Amino acid sequence: MLRCSGSDPLALRSPPLLAMGRLAALLLLAVTAAKNTSPEKDSVRLIKTISKTSSKGLDHYQSENLHPLWRTKRRWTITTFELEEEDKGPFPKLAGELFNNVSYNMSIKYLISGPGVNESPEFGLFSIEDDANGHVYVHRTIDRENTPFFKIRFDVAHTMTGKIADRSLFFNIKIKDINDNAPKFPKEEFNITIKENHDTDEPVFQVTALDKDEEDTANSRVTYSLTTQTPNLKEPRFDLNPTSGFIVISGCLDHQTASSFKLLIKARDHGTPQMSSTATVNIAIEDTNNHLPVFTKENYQWQIEEGKVGPGVLRLQVEDQDSPNTPAWRAKYKIVKGNEKEQFIVETDPKTNEGILSVIKPLDHEGDSEKRLVISVENEEPLFSCHKGKLKSLPVAPISVSVAVKVLDRNDAPEFHPPTLVFQKEEGVKPGTRLVKYSAVDPDVVPNKIKYKVVHDPAGWVTVDENSGVITAMKELDRESPYVNDGVYPIIIHAIDDGIPPQTGTGTILLYLSDINDHMPTLVTRFLEVCDKARLTPLIIKAEDKDSHPYASPFTFKLADDSKSIKQNWRLGKSFGDSAELLRLRNLPHGKYLVPLLILDRQGFSMKQNLSVRLCRCPDGRVCEDPN
Repeated sequence: MLRCSGSDPLALRSPPLLAMGRLAALLLLAVTAAKNTSPEKDSVRLIKTISKTSSKGLDHYQSENLHPLWRTKRRWTITTFELEEEDKGPFPKLAGELFNNVSYNMSIKYLISGPGVNESPEFGLFSIEDDANGHVYVHRTIDRENTPFFKIRFDVAHTMTGKIADRSLFFNIKIKDINDNAPKFPKEEFNITIKENHDTDEPVFQVTALDKDEEDTANSRVTYSLTTQTPNLKEPRFDLNPTSGFIVISGCLDHQTASSFKLLIKARDHGTPQMSSTATVNIAIEDTNNHLPVFTKENYQWQIEEGKVGPGVLRLQVEDQDSPNTPAWRAKYKIVKGNEKEQFIVETDPKTNEGILSVIKPLDHEGDSEKRLVISVENEEPLFSCHKGKLKSLPVAPISVSVAVKVLDRNDAPEFHPPTLVFQKEEGVKPGTRLVKYSAVDPDVVPNKIKYKVVHDPAGWVTVDENSGVITAMKELDRESPYVNDGVYPIIIHAIDDGIPPQTGTGTILLYLSDINDHMPTLVTRFLEVCDKARLTPLIIKAEDKDSHPYASPFTFKLADDSKSIKQNWRLGKSFGDSAELLRLRNLPHGKYLVPLLILDRQGFSMKQNLSVRLCRCPDGRVCEDPN
C-alpha cells in the first residue's frame, strides 16, 4: 500500500468521487504528476471514500464536482485493483478505474502498457476499453503461481496531438492467492537402502513436498504424516517429523524378520479447502552382522607326509545366518596357535566361505611328528546386537577350532654339516696328501648307510673315500690353474643313502689355495721396436708374475750385463711397479740389439731374460718400415 505525507486542501474541499456501482470500497491513490519534483507542486494523497450508485458515473463527477475553482496541481486518481487468481469471469471484467485532472484543461486519452498488456509474461490480459474514461478491464483467468503481480504503466496523452500530457504512473497489481495447489513430492516413489544396524539417533531419510501457493501463508505451509507402514510390526516402528519430514526408527531392525518396509507419506497444506498428496518410501534393509560364524565340526584330524608343501590341504567349513556374500557373512580365518615357525597359512574361499589351510614350508617328522593348530574365525564386519530397542556392539572373542596335524615319516636325504665347507691348503700339495674329512648324517629316525661320491672336480685333483668321506689329493695343487678363481677351487660331493627310495644330499667344498713363490717375474713381451730419431723417448718394458701377493710386484729391474757395450748404449730409467723405462743413450745403426735384464719379485727371486730391441727408420716418424 502506498502512503502519503503532508496534507492537501483539495482532499478537504473536494466532494467524494462517485465510482461504479459494482465496487463497494475504493482506495483512491492521488499521484500528482508535474515536470518538477518540488513539494509544492507534487504530492501523493491516499483517500478512502464510500461509493454510491450513480447513473452519471465518473465522467459526471469530473465535470460537475471536480471542476477547479483555482489553479490546481496535476493529479492521478486510481482505485484499488483487487484481482483474485482463477476468477472465472465473465470477461471482460472491470478491474479498476483511473483519472487524471489534466483533463480539465484539455481533451485527453488514457494509455496502458507493460507486462500483461503488450509485454511478457502475458499479452492482452489488461486493457482500457474506452481510452477516454480510464476504465481498466481484465480479459481472462489469472494463475498467480505463474505471475504473482504485474507492473503496469499508465499515461495520459493529448487527444489531438498524441503528446504525453503528464508523468507516467507505474502501478503494481498483486494477484490474490487461493489454495489451488496441493503440496507435491519431487517423486511419487522413493527407494532407499539402510543397514540393519542403523543408528536410531540418525534420520533414515527426509521427505519434502513443495506447495506452489503463496509463500509464508496457510496455503503453502506443509505438514507431513505417516499414513501406513508395511509390514506393520510392533518393533521396529518408523516415525515422521511433521514439520521437517525426517524419518527416524524406533527400535531395532532385524533383516531376518523383515528385509524391507513400505511407508505411505502424506503431505497436506493448511489452506481452505485443504489439499494433500502422498508418496511411497520403499526401505530395503541391508543385512549386517548380528550372527557369529560357527564351525560345522568341533575339531579336525589331518596327516601329511613330511617335506611336502602345497595349497588346500584341508578345508574348514562354517555356518552363518547372515545374508550370503555380504561383509556380515564373509569369514576371516586366523591361526592363533601352533604356527610359530610360520609353516601354515589359512585363507578364505570367496565362493564357499570355507577356510583353506595350506602348507607353505616343509614339515619335519623328526623335529615334530605331531602339531596342534588352533584356528579362529570371525566376520569381516563387527558383530552387534539389540537390547531393549537399542543397538550394542559386542566385543565377542572369535570362535575357534582345533586341528591335529600328524607328520608322516619318509626317507630324508643325508645332510652335510655344514652345507658348504671352506678350508685352506697351500698350493704345491703332493698327490696322496689327506686334505679334509667331509661327512653327512642321515636325519631319519633309523639312519641309513651313506656312500660318498665326487661329482664336481674340474681339474681332477681329489678323490673321496666312499665310506668315510675323507678327501685326498690325487695331483699336485696349483693356485695358478685356470680352474682356480681368486684362489678358490670348488669341489661338490654327494652323500647317497640306501633308503627306499635312495636319497642324495649335496655338500660343497671351497678349497682356498694359499700361494707359494713358485714363479719368477717374466717379460710381458720380449721384442720392442723404436724409431731411430726417437732417442729421447724411453721404451717401456713390462713384467708379470703368476704368483700373488706378497710374491709378485712391485718388481726391481736391472741390467744383467755390466759390459761396456751395454752401458754405453742403454740405461734403465724410472720404475713403476710392474714396468720400467729403458733409455737409449746414443744414436745407433739400424738393426737388432739384445738387452739382458734381471727382474726381481718382492722376495728377490729372479731370472735373467733378454729383451730384443729393433732400431729402425720410420718414414712417418712413428712406425718402423718393413725390413724387407
